[in-house]
Amino acid sequence: MSSSLRIALIASARFPIAEPFAGGLEAHTWALAHALNRRGHRVQLFAAPGSDPALGARELPVRTVILSAEARSDSSMPSSTWMQEHHAYLRLMLDLARHGEHRFDVVHNNSLHYLPVAMASALRVPVITTLHTPPTPWLESAIQTHEACPVTFTAVSEFTASAWRATVPAARVVHNGIDTDFWRPGPGGDGLVWSGRLVPEKGPHLAIQAARTSGVPLKLAGPVADRPYFEEQVEPLLGDDAQYVGHLDRRRLVELLGAAGAALVTPSWDEPYGLVVAEALACGTPVCGFDRGALAEILTADCGVLAPAGDVEALARLIPVAMGLDRRAARRRAERFCSLDRTADAYTALYEEVMR
Repeated sequence: MSSSLRIALIASARFPIAEPFAGGLEAHTWALAHALNRRGHRVQLFAAPGSDPALGARELPVRTVILSAEARSDSSMPSSTWMQEHHAYLRLMLDLARHGEHRFDVVHNNSLHYLPVAMASALRVPVITTLHTPPTPWLESAIQTHEACPVTFTAVSEFTASAWRATVPAARVVHNGIDTDFWRPGPGGDGLVWSGRLVPEKGPHLAIQAARTSGVPLKLAGPVADRPYFEEQVEPLLGDDAQYVGHLDRRRLVELLGAAGAALVTPSWDEPYGLVVAEALACGTPVCGFDRGALAEILTADCGVLAPAGDVEALARLIPVAMGLDRRAARRRAERFCSLDRTADAYTALYEEVMR
């Protein structure tokens, strides 16, 4: 078998695979594409308009769908964004069904859309889909369109694999990884950091409350993905001891994480993986978070502490404990458990397996 594989990597049609990243899914896709390219594979990324030119991405055809006034007024009319994404993935899958076997050895669906799964049987090359979220109705339905689903599934954590077990009993676990050469250790400091999308399920308002209760200053970074939530529940809590520093690119985020004494991670949902945890650990910064989703899978006692989900007072009490942990232990955990090389090796081995 050739050591160089031809890989179609399907990404999000909604957000570009480019810095500053809209979220962990986009950051992971960007890093994986680069890692596979460095290994000598030929990766064709299919992604939203505006994606990183260095990746040579082919834009998913996200275009306005022309509908009649009668169709738009129908009670079943979905949002225009839904329609655009549906048609973008439909066009892509039809193209792969016609020409995919001549251009690719494997298709890796790293999007959240259901059509790459529903239409997998039309392709003559193997399809892998990574499960990045808890179960969703559209994706569960797509899996059940097949008597025997032809897709090989991976999940980003044991926790996520368990959540999908009723529908996808054989999902392999391939943990997301980060480039530990880029995410490098920093000197630490006497403050806290929180990073991620500013949305209710990530709970930045809870991080501010916990930091303020503990008396330790906090800096928050990330995209404001839910403007009403930010203006109503986050912005009023900001002050000298809790500052929002903006949506940072990776270089500035490395500096911010590395200069903190601990990172707060405050999910208000069952976090499927937690890329921000891996990034903090790689910068040598211990983590203090809520025990939800896969966080306990990533953290060990020497690099992080977890409070009961949603318990702000308990989280505040644990902040000094986290700040006292060994930064070298945090870095070691990132190198051993969260490395991008580990992730890329696992996917390369899986590509070769499904091709056989």
